[in-house]
Amino acid sequence: MGTSIQKLLRPNIASFKAYSSARQEFDGKDMIFLDANENPNENEINRYPDPQADSLRKILSFRNKVSNQQVVIGNGSDEILDLIIRAFVSPGKEGMLSLKPSYGMYKVLAELNDVFLDEVAFEDNFDINIDNLLSAVRPETKLMLLCSPNNPTGKSMSLDQIESLLDSFRGIVVVDQAYIDFSDTPSATSILTRQPRLIVSQTLSKAYGMAGLRVGYAIASPEIIKVLNAIKPPYNVNTLSQLKAIEILKDKDRYIAQVSESNKERDFLLKALKYVSIVKNVYPSDANFILFEVDNAKLRYNQLKSQGIVVRNRDKDYGCKNCLRVSIGLPEQNIKFIKTLKSLK
Repeated sequence: MGTSIQKLLRPNIASFKAYSSARQEFDGKDMIFLDANENPNENEINRYPDPQADSLRKILSFRNKVSNQQVVIGNGSDEILDLIIRAFVSPGKEGMLSLKPSYGMYKVLAELNDVFLDEVAFEDNFDINIDNLLSAVRPETKLMLLCSPNNPTGKSMSLDQIESLLDSFRGIVVVDQAYIDFSDTPSATSILTRQPRLIVSQTLSKAYGMAGLRVGYAIASPEIIKVLNAIKPPYNVNTLSQLKAIEILKDKDRYIAQVSESNKERDFLLKALKYVSIVKNVYPSDANFILFEVDNAKLRYNQLKSQGIVVRNRDKDYGCKNCLRVSIGLPEQNIKFIKTLKSLK
């Protein structure tokens, strides 16, 4: 495993020596800290944050049934994805492979890092053709980015499909599971022990309701996590975000109740949308949103907005002609959305 991962790293990353911050060197609780040029007047945030977010990392590793050495915390999952690209894909030479339509930040991150992004279209009903995906792999393809459940389609990949890709593709496979909490499909973390080139990205922004904190994380082999920890900024997740995330994560009953309500409301909307005359198709969803086709996406989007309801117009996405995406709201918000949609002329 060690040799294969090492060979996949960008050459400069393989020989990279990480910046050693003051808080990484000294971890004592009762010490007098005179090493980091901080303001010595205590106010809970005058010291630099824990660079590894260790207390938060312990909770997340326990939740995902992995070791602490298999988790790295990021400033949102977008930073996590950026770190992975910088670790494995050489600018101007190599690139990545994904599906379309999918999360728009993949293309943005590819452009920012000067790497190519090849995209393979889904089949009908947004099904995945594994052979088509693998046939698009170039010798310079280092990374596969797979969103499951996928945004904006709401469809999940099976673990068998993910393993099939890992067995055939010799690069790094990243499964972006921002919406996994809303799905009955098991997390890809369950196959990490036998798939050392797999990285699973997750977030606290969706099911845990912490979008404003910007906390994401990756779960992978200790060897990969060591690299990501080495190249990330030393203080990438601030103290207040770490403390608030720990506080909210401890309330597991709240999380369970909110996910249950979201899934119940999703089922309500999936049924209700089918009885709206301007709705032409409703796609099944494993996430906290629904993609649906209307007669005229631009018109209906603007009409909803004029009545105080903001959805997402996905009409320009590949395969999403005249499609809107609606996030699952509170029960009263969902009822108002359906009533408003039915009233549109």
